[in-house]
Amino acid sequence: MSAVDACLTIAELKDLARRRVPKMFFDYADSGSWTESTYRANESDFAKILLRQRVAVNMEGRTLATDMLGEKISMPVALAPTGLTGMQNADGEIKAARAAEKFGVPFTLSTMSICSIEDVAENTSKPFWFQLYVMRDRKFIERLIDRTKAAKCSALVLTMDLQILGQRHKDLRNGLSAPPKFTPKHIWQMATRPRWCLGMLGTHRRTFRNLVGHVDNLVDLSSLSAWTAQQFDPTLSWNDVGWIKDRFGGKVIVKGVLDPEDARLAVSHGADGIIVSNHGGRQLDGAPSSIRILPEIVEAVGGKTEIYLDGGIRSGQDVLKAIALGAKSTFIGRPFLYGLGAGGEAGVTRSLEIIRKEMDITMALCGERDIKNIGAHNIYKNGLVN
Repeated sequence: MSAVDACLTIAELKDLARRRVPKMFFDYADSGSWTESTYRANESDFAKILLRQRVAVNMEGRTLATDMLGEKISMPVALAPTGLTGMQNADGEIKAARAAEKFGVPFTLSTMSICSIEDVAENTSKPFWFQLYVMRDRKFIERLIDRTKAAKCSALVLTMDLQILGQRHKDLRNGLSAPPKFTPKHIWQMATRPRWCLGMLGTHRRTFRNLVGHVDNLVDLSSLSAWTAQQFDPTLSWNDVGWIKDRFGGKVIVKGVLDPEDARLAVSHGADGIIVSNHGGRQLDGAPSSIRILPEIVEAVGGKTEIYLDGGIRSGQDVLKAIALGAKSTFIGRPFLYGLGAGGEAGVTRSLEIIRKEMDITMALCGERDIKNIGAHNIYKNGLVN
């Protein structure tokens, strides 16, 4: 049995990834902004939700199958857009997309990916989703959207909560860059991770391939924070949703909503879905956890669009709790990144297997056989227990 297959929890995949991925890239995935209080709350607030156990009910014939934006999926989980995924493991976005495709769940490619839109499209057979950051160069954004259409991406995820970059102390201290700089510290980190180094030597994908060669006059992304500070558009507004949706011509999900009023604005501006998210605790430190704010946003939207939750999920039980509080489905970022760092495509598959098994068993012990029947009646006090 491989080390990846021996992992029974997401926490065990995380420990294995920590041993196999250079510190600067592991820290990038496993960190929040400032004091990281929101990052920690995303996870810890799930533990305050108590499940209602039922007995002497028929548990046979269970199903986790559902849908997102009309697409049938094997369980209410999608792989979230994550930057620098290809630095957790060589060609990481391709490997994660393949794992998601085989598992029957959506994969979302980040604008700040190492593998490009075209790279992923050439190595998968099912349409994937693309996450869009809006930059000052609107001509580039138009070309980027056109590239997603050419790749037959079936949905666009518009991130609204990163007009400026939240300060992430670990990234600054580590001197994060892609490709990494050859400083003594970085050379040591890579030399002590031979499996990772061998993978990187076998690929030519080591920088932000959605950007380099596509953005005018861009040849160096050695300082990601400096470049994003220059390029991400602080004037982004709700009015931009319309032209982006018109340009794309398909379903647009708005990501980064953490306030009921913003949720109502997203609906009024045509969002086909909303992702309740605080960017994994990587933007506004001190903001509430995603799961804590979810019920308020569900109430504010009133069923006018699909609501998803992103942030803090580390188990199938967490997914079930999010569904009970009104989410249609969920997104996972760090769990699949831990799997990817631990074991490539097989590791991503293992992370999905762990979550699926935990969700299936938990659903049975709650007395339910269909994920679509999960609701407030499956938890105590209809939410967080203080």
